[in-house]
Amino acid sequence: MKEEFVQGCASLCRYLQDPHRVAGFQQLCGVRAAVPRKHNGHCPQEERELGAEDDPDQSTCSWTQAEGAEETLTGLPKPDGGSRVKRKPFRKNSLTGDTGQEFIIKNKFLFYLFTLGTELGNEMFFILFFPFLMWNVDAYVSRRIIMVWVWVLFLGQSTKDLVRWTRPASPPVVKVEVFYNSEYSMPSTHAMSGTAVPFSMFLLTYGRWEYPFLIGLSMAFCWSLLVCLSRVYMGMHSVLEVISGFLYSIMILVILQPMLDDLDIFYLNNRYAPLVVVVSHLSLGLLSFSLDSWSTSRGDTAQALATGAGAALASHLNHQLGLQSDLPLSQLPLTMPSVNIILVGRSLSRLLVGLPVLLVTRAVMKALTIPLACWLFGVASDDVRQARQHPAVELLYRFLVYGTVGFSCVSLVPSLFDLLNLS
Repeated sequence: MKEEFVQGCASLCRYLQDPHRVAGFQQLCGVRAAVPRKHNGHCPQEERELGAEDDPDQSTCSWTQAEGAEETLTGLPKPDGGSRVKRKPFRKNSLTGDTGQEFIIKNKFLFYLFTLGTELGNEMFFILFFPFLMWNVDAYVSRRIIMVWVWVLFLGQSTKDLVRWTRPASPPVVKVEVFYNSEYSMPSTHAMSGTAVPFSMFLLTYGRWEYPFLIGLSMAFCWSLLVCLSRVYMGMHSVLEVISGFLYSIMILVILQPMLDDLDIFYLNNRYAPLVVVVSHLSLGLLSFSLDSWSTSRGDTAQALATGAGAALASHLNHQLGLQSDLPLSQLPLTMPSVNIILVGRSLSRLLVGLPVLLVTRAVMKALTIPLACWLFGVASDDVRQARQHPAVELLYRFLVYGTVGFSCVSLVPSLFDLLNLS
C-alpha cells in the first residue's frame, strides 16, 4: 500500500513536470511557435511537433520567418491573419543575450494579462509596489512584507541552485519569455513571491484595516493565481514547479508570519539590530553565492537581501530618532479613506517626487559601485557583465546599490516629504 502511494505520487509528479503540459496550456491560450517557410511544399517534422498539426491554419506553413522580419525584431506586433500577431520576447536572456524565437499570439487579451502577471514578480514592480505601500498606505505593513519577500526569495533562489532543474524543453514549449531562461527552475520564485506577498499583506492588514474578509482573501488568491499561471504561459516553468513554489511559499508563511512582530520589534529597538542585520544578510548572500556558478538568480538573491537590510537599517534609524512612529493601538482598526482628488493628488505627488529619487540613487550608485568593486578586488572593469560574474564584485555591487535604495525608500524620501509638506 505504501509503495503504491509512493509510486502514484512519483507518477503524478512526472506528469506535472512533463513539458507537454506546458505546451498544451500555451496552445489552449493561443500561443504557437512561428513556423518557418515550408520546404518543398511540406512542413518539417519539428514544426509539426510545435503544434502545426493541431492547427489547420498552420498546416500550410504560411507563417514565415522572412515575412515582416524587421517589425518582429523590434518587438512590435505584426498583424497577420486577422487577430494574430507575431512577436518576440520583450527582453533578452540575462546571461547569454539571446533574443529568443518568434511566436504567434492568437489571443492578445491573454497575452497582455499574463504579461502583467509575470511582471508582478519582477524587479520593476517591486520598485513601484514597496514605495507606494510605504509612502501612501501603511509603513507598518510594508516593513513586514519586505521581511517576508526577502526570506521567500532567498529560500526559493537557494533551493533552485540546490535542485538544479532546467527550464521546460523547447520544443514542445514556446518560450514567450527568455530573460530567466538560463536560470534553474525548481521551484518557481515568481510563484513564491506572487503568493507570499499578497497573502502576507492580507494577513497583516485584515483586522488592522476595515474591509470585508472575502474581498481581501479573493484579491490575494487572484493575484497569486495570475502570477502562477503566467509562468506556465511564458514557458518558464512546468506545472509541478509552479505548484511547488505556491506550496513552498505557504509553508514559509506559516512559519514566518507569527514571528514578524518579534522580528520587527527587534529591528526597531535593539541596539545591536544594525550589526545583526548587516552580518546576517551578508552571510546569507555569501551562502547563496557558494551554491552554484554565476547567474541572475544569484544576483537577485543578493539584491533582495540588500534591499531588506537597507530597509531594516532605515526603520531602526527612524524609530530611534522618532521620525516615523506607528499608530497607537487605540486608533485601530483603520478605515479605508474615501478616494477623492486630494488623496489621489497627494499620492501621485509622493510617487512623482520619490520614485525619481530612488531611480537616480540607483543609477548613481551603479555608476560608482562597479568601478569601485572592480578596483578593490583587482577585476578588469572593461566588460561590466564579465566583471559582475566575479562573486565579490557582484555581492558588493548589489549590497551597496540596493541597500542604499532600500534605505532611501524607508528613511530619506519620507524625510524629503516632510520638507515638501507631502507627509
